[in-house]
Amino acid sequence: MLDRTANLLGAVGLAVADRMEKVALEVMSRAGETPAALVVIGSGTGPSNDQLRRILDLSHPGTVRLVDRLEADGLVERRRGKDKRSVALFLTDKGHAARDKLLAGRLATIGSLLDPLDQQDQDALASLLRKLLAAIPESDMDKCHLCRMCDNSVCTDCPIPADFRDEHIS
Repeated sequence: MLDRTANLLGAVGLAVADRMEKVALEVMSRAGETPAALVVIGSGTGPSNDQLRRILDLSHPGTVRLVDRLEADGLVERRRGKDKRSVALFLTDKGHAARDKLLAGRLATIGSLLDPLDQQDQDALASLLRKLLAAIPESDMDKCHLCRMCDNSVCTDCPIPADFRDEHIS
């Protein structure tokens, strides 16, 4: 039975990932870690390239190219960092609008997967998902990586709150 449950969970996970990718392509015309970068930058207080790199689990050159694309698209701007040697990343107004649209589309498309469930089933699923999520991360960075596409305004009682502030991801 465990193999069957794991297999079913894997299929649902792929359905969720596919829907999220479709929304990202519709909103941003980009997929991969680009949408996650937009969400993370908008969640934090001016993360550096290095902090973004570690959260997204990218190489340094890959992160620089990603931020260059976001900046060229008018979604992100670089500002002087806290220590004046580093660069801090912030969303532009266009970036905030894209992030809001991306997160709203993500919730809508994933939420539609729950339509076959009545309220009792949704509550039971939410309880099970909280248990599963609470058991996954091992460090603050793991939490940030796992929550890189989360809408933190929706999950006010998150079982694994990812704190994107600098002292937690430095």
